[in-house]
Amino acid sequence: MSVSEAKFDKAVKIIQGLPKDGPVKPTQEDQLYFYKYYKQATAGDVNTSRPGMLDFTGKFKWDAWKSVEGVSKEEARTKYVEKLLEILRASDDEESKKYIAEIEAA
Repeated sequence: MSVSEAKFDKAVKIIQGLPKDGPVKPTQEDQLYFYKYYKQATAGDVNTSRPGMLDFTGKFKWDAWKSVEGVSKEEARTKYVEKLLEILRASDDEESKKYIAEIEAA
């Protein structure tokens, strides 16, 4: 199954708009997952050099992105959206149900 760009764009907007104190709280691991597949879906394979020693966050993000090198943009979009839907379904609150409907309608 391939996810449309519209569904991907909707999922990105939802993730970027999640309130810090809301019912849906992606873990740091989830956030890294979203980051690497977002970068792969929008930019393709890593196109920058690895950040320096003291940039720990940058290195984690770069390494995560590098780990999905070779994944097609379509597959990256699909993995991104599927992960968000999985988190939303697990949350099972009204806000999550609204987000699921928005993604499925896109």
